[in-house]
Amino acid sequence: MAEGILRAAAGDLFEVYSAGSKPKGAVHPLAIEALREIGIDASGHESEHLDLYLNAGIHTVITVCGNADQACPTFPGQVARYHWGFEDPPHAMREGESELDAFRRIRDQIKLVFEAYAAGYREAFDNKVVGVVE
Repeated sequence: MAEGILRAAAGDLFEVYSAGSKPKGAVHPLAIEALREIGIDASGHESEHLDLYLNAGIHTVITVCGNADQACPTFPGQVARYHWGFEDPPHAMREGESELDAFRRIRDQIKLVFEAYAAGYREAFDNKVVGVVE
């Protein structure tokens, strides 16, 4: 869900990739449904292993689940790292909540954080001032 949401919020600013340390190959159908409800089509997304991106020139790594910040390897070069630990939707159902409701709740949390991140980045970029010191 994080990939789809970040693409929607900042696809014009970033090239967005999503990968995991233990990918399952397919995106969970309820994640696809929860994103569809907010106008994001993730039906073509795949669950890939993060090793595919170790030498892709990644500048920023955002980890979003549990211990993903600890499981994520070091990327070459200077990489900015952020971790926002959201619950894993398939294991996040609360009492009285359906599995889809859990996906929706976590989708909304991710959306809130990623849209704020994108807005902050966009504002900083728009107000960027370059100075020369001699």
